[in-house]
Amino acid sequence: QVQLVESGGGLVQAGGSLRLSCAATGSIFSINHMVWYRQAPGKQRELVAHITSGGYSNYADSVKGRFTISRDNAKNTVYLQMNSLKPEDTAVYYCAAGKVLTTDGRFMTSWGQGTQVTVSS
Repeated sequence: QVQLVESGGGLVQAGGSLRLSCAATGSIFSINHMVWYRQAPGKQRELVAHITSGGYSNYADSVKGRFTISRDNAKNTVYLQMNSLKPEDTAVYYCAAGKVLTTDGRFMTSWGQGTQVTVSS
């Protein structure tokens, strides 16, 4: 079980960009799913993007074409490049790792502490 630490959040104007990083203490090479979730105040946790050990990635419809997930196994780090940010992207973003992927993340075995992303209009 790896420990995950997110970084890169902050305050940005609408239309701007941020890149989130998720650094793992151990190897992510064989981890089936590396995932970014987000949770806005008063809302349920939402799966934003995930990437498999084989490099397959998928995105929530709300971020397709704007966000890109990538993983660097040599650095044990996963990234989320977020472009054309909108106020509705405002949330705490969490990195997670696990074997079984669900939209609510209940089977993820490792979680980061979260990083706040705030997009002003």
